[in-house]
Amino acid sequence: MSTKEYILALDQGTTSSRAIIFSKSGKIEAIAQKEFKQIYPKSGWVEHDPKEIWSSQLSVFTEVMAKMKITPKHIKAIGITNQRETTIIWDRKTGEPIYNAIVWQDRRTADYCKQIENQGHGNTIQKKTGLRIDAYFSASKINWILDHVKGARERANVGELAFGTIDSWIIWNLTDGAVHVTDVSNASRTMLYNIQTLTWDKELLTIFNVPESILPKVASSSEVYGHTSGQILSSSVPIAGIAGDQQAALFGQMCTQKGMAKNTYGTGCFLLMNIGSKPIFSNNNLVTTIAWRIGGKVTYALEGSVFIGGAVVQWLRDELGIIKTSAEIEKLAESVPDSDGVYMVPAFSGLGAPHWNPYARGTILGLSRGSNVAHIARAALEGIAFQITDILTAMQSDSNIEIKELRVDGGASANNFLMQTQANFLNTITIRPEVTETTALGAAYLAGLAVGFWSSVEEIAKQWQINRTFTPTPDPSIEQSLREWKRAVETTKFWANYDLNA
Repeated sequence: MSTKEYILALDQGTTSSRAIIFSKSGKIEAIAQKEFKQIYPKSGWVEHDPKEIWSSQLSVFTEVMAKMKITPKHIKAIGITNQRETTIIWDRKTGEPIYNAIVWQDRRTADYCKQIENQGHGNTIQKKTGLRIDAYFSASKINWILDHVKGARERANVGELAFGTIDSWIIWNLTDGAVHVTDVSNASRTMLYNIQTLTWDKELLTIFNVPESILPKVASSSEVYGHTSGQILSSSVPIAGIAGDQQAALFGQMCTQKGMAKNTYGTGCFLLMNIGSKPIFSNNNLVTTIAWRIGGKVTYALEGSVFIGGAVVQWLRDELGIIKTSAEIEKLAESVPDSDGVYMVPAFSGLGAPHWNPYARGTILGLSRGSNVAHIARAALEGIAFQITDILTAMQSDSNIEIKELRVDGGASANNFLMQTQANFLNTITIRPEVTETTALGAAYLAGLAVGFWSSVEEIAKQWQINRTFTPTPDPSIEQSLREWKRAVETTKFWANYDLNA
């Protein structure tokens, strides 16, 4: 039996729950992963079963320790990172959810959000939260559950219910209901948290008709929040790090200096830039978010979210059937010299930053008789890179900071064609690190810092290593391609906004 100590990261994502064990060197020692069911009750609705999320997370926790032949006594601390904005409300006494988790991708509250915007609250909400009004964030989801589950609002008003993003739900269960907490990074994604005063905001709670009694305590991203319950694990382990998945990835990529940026190529794509200790509010439809709080110091980030990134490859595999595995798309895309004028705007869940059109849907444009599956595959990968290029351009404009390199991670960052295309479109060096599990790594680092497993951020930064650097290749056709991409996006928005009855 090992006598070493480790940090365990619980990475609760949109499609799977994972547990990853890290050693002091930042090396991955073992991984366990379990997918769970995606629930689509109606078009544009996406739900998860909260109890399945918890059971899948607990099972991978147990599995990863069994792989290592260790017990909870070898775990120095647990760090948690999670899909953000996804909303759960549960009974404080029984721990039973009153409704399925409403997932960040869910668009059911788009019309409600439009009403809030039409009431003139947009500027107030942006200045307080850094966010723009959208169904993406938690506030409208909470409101929907309270209004649509019988008796929920009355029960919430008398303190019987608890709201949490996924981190809060996992910790509630790990501590057997003893701790109801979130961190600043997750709180800043609810549209109810004031990122300047660092408090739940009473005016915002009134706008969205959310009772304060259901909200968790907001803590820093690196501290001991509580310990695992003896009923859950055989010994008590400190839970010491929390960060929403994209902020965790920013930290795991060691983007700890102002102006450093990373993009995660997951189900969606999330580009974040460290903007330092003061928030910058976007003029280009980006959001301002809290990256993390360590000790008394808050770090902010500018963020642009693409709702459909790597998920477009899954769509080509599962729905169109043009590839059998996600890895096949790289070879297929490279089998043609260009997309032959085909553009794909993968707006299956609406357009995120910098367009924010919840009604947009995916489009493929420029098809000719000679278009084939390779052109569509290439257009799909280029569509991911084009979306990131739009965001980075907006980010540099908002911050007046030129981004000299982009650090990349997430499943699709393994695609060399996509990474080289991204470098070319951005005309910026793109760097893939040795450890691409940066989301879990960031959560592990935050937990380890809190318990002294690592002494400082400087010690951690020395562990970050480059796997491959993608240097831009000059190509005079890129400028024309970027113009054509803009035309494709405008066409998609026109289709979404066009009213046949007007």
